Amino acid sequence: MAKAKREAKEKLNLVDIVIELVDARIPESSRNPLIDEIVGNKPRIMVLNKADLADPAKTQAWINYYQSQSIHALAIDAQHGKGLKQLEKQCQLLMSDYFAKQAAKGVKPRAIRLMILGIPNVGKSTLINRFVGKNQAITGNKPGVTKAQRWLKVGRNFELLDTPGILWPKFDDPLVGKKLALTGAIKDQLVHMDDLALYLLELVLGNNPEVLKQRYRLTEQECQLPLVELLLVITKRLGFKEDYDQASTKLVIDYRQHQLGSLTLDQVPLEASSVGEN
Repeated sequence: MAKAKREAKEKLNLVDIVIELVDARIPESSRNPLIDEIVGNKPRIMVLNKADLADPAKTQAWINYYQSQSIHALAIDAQHGKGLKQLEKQCQLLMSDYFAKQAAKGVKPRAIRLMILGIPNVGKSTLINRFVGKNQAITGNKPGVTKAQRWLKVGRNFELLDTPGILWPKFDDPLVGKKLALTGAIKDQLVHMDDLALYLLELVLGNNPEVLKQRYRLTEQECQLPLVELLLVITKRLGFKEDYDQASTKLVIDYRQHQLGSLTLDQVPLEASSVGEN
């Protein structure tokens, strides 16, 4: 990670815009605080990926919040190619003044150079592949797939610099670690899946208990049980007998595959609630 950070800073003067890619389900928790240090005053677009898995209203609230902080922000679904045209237009808009000044000097327009930064498993490779139109970057459903930097051309308009995911070394808030683990940014081998499952049950019960009832054929009374007992009920309902570890893994996978509803884990700051309402 230290090497990736150093290389990103070294390449920064070669790019025009930094795309900071985050997970729309955890926009703030998936922001690497080291990226602010790397990017500095370089133009930046905050891109909330996997918007199809998040609560649409909360995603919009997060976009409103970031824009209120003078941060360009938009939501995309890179997996299905949604929002990419909007992203391209935003990049072109940010560079319009620069290119106008260059044209006035007689300088021909060139491709906009982009650097994509973000923590592991937020969809950088998927975004690049959709942008380029073919499989130029290695993709996977686990963190740490991209290992080195390389430039990729997108027609005549863009050049992309792919970089490995940069995860910061220590979480000040343990809850951030749970959210990252639940969404797949931390390798499953490094976490206790039963702890994640209990945390997930608490979240789903507080946001949309009906989806939990339907998915695992639970009664109202069973949903009122303490979380540990509820997990055991789900374990038996899934046919795993007493193997709650296997049931825990199943619960987490169901969430990641959008089987438990569109659940956004990060709460929008209170001051953002009125942004965009007037």
